[in-house]
Amino acid sequence: MIEFIYPHTQLVAGVDEVGRGPLVGAVVTAAVILDPAKPIVGLADSKKLSEKRRNALYEEIIEKALCWSLGRAEPEEIDKLNILHATMLAMQRAVAGLAVVPEYVLIDGNRCPALPMPSLAVVKGDSRVAEISAASILAKVTRDREMAVLDMSFPQYGFAQHKGYPTAFHLEKLAEHGATEHHRRSFAPVKRALGLAS
Repeated sequence: MIEFIYPHTQLVAGVDEVGRGPLVGAVVTAAVILDPAKPIVGLADSKKLSEKRRNALYEEIIEKALCWSLGRAEPEEIDKLNILHATMLAMQRAVAGLAVVPEYVLIDGNRCPALPMPSLAVVKGDSRVAEISAASILAKVTRDREMAVLDMSFPQYGFAQHKGYPTAFHLEKLAEHGATEHHRRSFAPVKRALGLAS
């Protein structure tokens, strides 16, 4: 991991999101403050880890982090606000949920939500900042598990495989079966499936 330099404070929270691109389900965010006394080896961008490794790190982060919190924005909020604003809201919720108030917040990406403490957006932060890597792992494992649960209720869509992303299979099933109540109605492929696209 490339060491990222930021103003030195003790309590730094990393924040990341998962689920901006899918057509179904919530956008899930996580905020994590790591404990320097309990290092976690192998933190990396969650997308670059195997599912098995992600799950193992998820358990280790929950056990060793100073504190962590999840935030989310539901499909109805995404449709009302748009995906960017819903993601910012979910990030605010994750930071607000931390049991320890961070002195500084590092956000993956190129923009920060409005927060009551200083923050900095870090492009490719999930592979540069350990706290953001930890947040990306918590958010991804949480959302992937939610998709596996949703798959049990709607097995015909294959959510456990594609996690709600607009794969050819998902688009085919959307056209065939229509949208579930968990689909994001403001997203073009869902609009088309519902006959709402102009």
